[in-house]
Amino acid sequence: MTEHVKTEISDGMLTITLQRPEKKNALTGAMYNALSDALNKAKVDPSVRVILFQGDGDSFTAGNDLADFASQARGESAVDSPAHHFIETISEVDKPIVAAVQGNAVGVGTTMLLHCDLVYVSENVKLITPFVNLALVPEAASSWLLPLRIGHARAYAMFALGEQMEASAAVACGLANAVVPQAELRKKAHAAAITLTKRPAGALKLTKKLMRDHERIAAQISEESELFKERLKTPEAREAFAAFAERRPPDFSKVA
Repeated sequence: MTEHVKTEISDGMLTITLQRPEKKNALTGAMYNALSDALNKAKVDPSVRVILFQGDGDSFTAGNDLADFASQARGESAVDSPAHHFIETISEVDKPIVAAVQGNAVGVGTTMLLHCDLVYVSENVKLITPFVNLALVPEAASSWLLPLRIGHARAYAMFALGEQMEASAAVACGLANAVVPQAELRKKAHAAAITLTKRPAGALKLTKKLMRDHERIAAQISEESELFKERLKTPEAREAFAAFAERRPPDFSKVA
């Protein structure tokens, strides 16, 4: 486990809190491992009926810690990352998942919401999927699930143009259930999770199974993962991460 991920089981609910607010809850390998471990335990723990995700500070999560991606792009660490393991794990959870999302939800911070069953967002939320900007490709089956949810045109604009989606639009197009004032966000998500703990667990499990094409999701995650690994090794990715570190715009014309 890591001090940056807090887990607590109470009243039939596992609450998972990201606690790295000084870094906008950017996810390290250790944090991904802690998240996967918590979810795997929740799958088999009969006392856990619902899972609730939340993040401390002004952002839900800034996504993957870019230092990890840059290290992989330079060939300094294994490409089979804890991030991919977390994505596989959350996609396989058959218990209800609720998310309370405030501020920025970047990369996996947005794509993981496609594997949640109820999503509540604060008024200042921004959903951001900057994969192409980093010379990468989408992950978490989002290349299929996001267009399925919001349509090809909006999804492509989020991926290729890096367009952000704000709270009202997220609700309007079905990425979130409701916009909630930030002061009430956790209370709202917690109340919804508690309500789910009182529903018949077997019926909830089967309902989630019927609503999700698990084989297609797994296949999409696998295909994306292979392409993601390839992209991390490209000159384009190295340029993207070098530009980020040097606080300058990337110049992909030199490596195209």
